[in-house]
Amino acid sequence: MRTFFVPLLAGATLGDRVVASAGAVIGIIATTLITTCVLGSGPLALLLVAPMGASAVLVFAVPASPLAQPWPVVGGNVISAFVGVLAASLVSSPALAAGVAVGGAILVMSLLRCLHPPGGAAALTAVIGGPAVASAGWLFPIVPVGINAVLLAVTGILFHRLTRHSYPHRPVAPPIAAEPHPEDLDAALAELGETFDIGRDDLDRLFESVRRHSARRRNAG
Repeated sequence: MRTFFVPLLAGATLGDRVVASAGAVIGIIATTLITTCVLGSGPLALLLVAPMGASAVLVFAVPASPLAQPWPVVGGNVISAFVGVLAASLVSSPALAAGVAVGGAILVMSLLRCLHPPGGAAALTAVIGGPAVASAGWLFPIVPVGINAVLLAVTGILFHRLTRHSYPHRPVAPPIAAEPHPEDLDAALAELGETFDIGRDDLDRLFESVRRHSARRRNAG
């Protein structure tokens, strides 16, 4: 039963989870308050879109992930919302429009190097978000999606700077030992103090594959 509570992500610790939770609290509150100041708090105002909750998980829980960097957060959400609005305007069937929106968002995000899972939700929201989203029309990707995304990314940068995490993530490649052992991997994860978007076992298998390829290359030479 104890293994059920082992962190799924490499480098994750209880302290990291607490810090990530605190960051998400601060990030969402700051985004909501500042957006309210910009847009007002009228009953029809779209202050915060649900995909920002998923973006906050990435920004604060796995800041080293390529999917959590500022450009994917901002570009992925905004571009996907535009794709969703376009799909809603061109496709009359809501079900078909929803599928086109999400599939199109994945394609465009991939081509523009801003793949961000919550972007799929932003595209879907543009299609099925109801009268408030429909009335916002082409403005929806900018207000509130763009404002939300920029504020969340900026909050993430400031928060991680205070907590001494690398965000935007800039990996530093240390010299790699010729024959690393599992204990070395655990020690390296503890030393880096980062949570990576990959499981500990998968990371171990990756290093094992690297060792095999390295041995083949040396033998071939």
